[in-house]
Formats: sequence, C-alpha cells, structure tokens
Amino acid sequence: MYFYDVLIEQGKKDGIIKNIVGGIIVNSNNEFLLVTRRPDDFYGGIDELPSGNIESGETIYDALVREVKEETNLDVEQLESYINSFDYDSRSGKKSREYNFKVKVKSTNNIKLTEHDDYKWQSINEVRKNPKITDSVKYTLEIYYFNFIKLKK
Repeated sequence: MYFYDVLIEQGKKDGIIKNIVGGIIVNSNNEFLLVTRRPDDFYGGIDELPSGNIESGETIYDALVREVKEETNLDVEQLESYINSFDYDSRSGKKSREYNFKVKVKSTNNIKLTEHDDYKWQSINEVRKNPKITDSVKYTLEIYYFNFIKLKK
C-alpha cells in the first residue's frame, strides 16, 4: 500500500466522504501562492491554497497535478512532501479532508486563474496577518515555513 492510499484509507475510517488536495507553491522569495475565492462561492472571498476534489479513480498525485493546472495554469514538476491535512464540512455538508503537499512547479510565472478572482504571493508574516485566510490554512503554512524555510536558515 502506498502512502497516498494510507491517507485515503485513514480518511475512510474517520468518516471522510470528500477528499481534497491542496498544493503549497512557493516562489524564489519564499512567498506562498494564495488564490482568492469568488464572493458568490462557498467560503467566498477567502484566500486559500490551489486545491480541489480528488475525482473517482484518481490518485492523490494525479488530482494535485490536475487541480494546480486547472486553477493556476502552473505545471507541477514534482510532489516534494506531505505537509498535513485538515477537515471541514463542504457546502453540501459532507465531511471533507484536504491533504496538503509541498509541490515544485516548472515556473511560477504565467498564472492564469479559472476558478478564482485573484491571486497573491505572501510571506509568512503577511499570511499571519491576513484575516482572509482560515486558521487551518495558516497552520498548514506555518508547518511548511518551520520545516522548509526556518530550519534551513
């Protein structure tokens, strides 16, 4: 059994109905890519990671590559590390879990949004002060920052 399968199996045991993947994308200035949900969407107006549903028959890796491409036009070159997961209820009330991964993209240029209103690059200090980011996403980015930026200084 692969690690990705272990994550999904544990989710099933925990009563998770909907599986989501999120990609943490960082530029050369150690800033995080955040996309802003449309105001009329579920959780409208929040800043979040590029993320989306794992489709039936899709692996976590395949879903992550597809969702990052669909939402940002960026090409995932490598999935580098699992960071964490968090749970929430979807718009339809389904128990959902978002699995977040550090991903390397071929280039951080040429972002084109299809499902969001805006995007921004923010440092960890800007993330900490941004009231439009959920605590779950802030916590995820703190883990990333601690493990991949702070410890390397």
